[in-house]
Amino acid sequence: MVDYFYQGGGFMWPILGALLFGLGFAGERFYSLLMSGMDTQQFFDDIQSMINKNGVDDALKLCESTQGPVSAIFHAGLSRMHRGIEEVEKAVQNAGGLEMAFLEKNMIWLNAVITIAPMLGFTGTVVGMIRAFDSIKAANDISPAVVAGGISEALLTTAFGLIVAMIIQVLQNVFVSRIDKLVLDMEEQSVKIVDHLYELETKN
Repeated sequence: MVDYFYQGGGFMWPILGALLFGLGFAGERFYSLLMSGMDTQQFFDDIQSMINKNGVDDALKLCESTQGPVSAIFHAGLSRMHRGIEEVEKAVQNAGGLEMAFLEKNMIWLNAVITIAPMLGFTGTVVGMIRAFDSIKAANDISPAVVAGGISEALLTTAFGLIVAMIIQVLQNVFVSRIDKLVLDMEEQSVKIVDHLYELETKN
């Protein structure tokens, strides 16, 4: 593999840089999305129980000590409970938008790598073919030995560019699936907490 890398020529280095760049952001997204996960149903049950028994203050403390987008949304809504249910709904919606943006943070850089890596590979292909034809011109011969180096370089850069794009694409698909699940949990739990607070307000 190392021999193939060096045979690919100078364009292999920016392709490798694109891979490392993409893996760096993939690692950041993996850690961030992993930390955002939680048992949202159990969390809602705990918040509901605290609100019913001790009021909003204890529930707010639990939200502050819990990581994740759902806890941030609950905290935004509960902290405005004294302003009425309409303000709670607005706060939950605004917090949901912010948390969604946080979950999708840096995904654009993965898209950039997926786009740029094959382009670098294709550019290396063009350069390799130019060198192959230059070799033919210089040697005034079209034997395989004359053009093999340029064609090999051309094919290797294309292959490595596509491989890098495929690796990052798989990781991006995994992250998108995870984000979709988290967003669905956020929306479901947001509706439930607003409904519960509305029921409490109507009782009072």
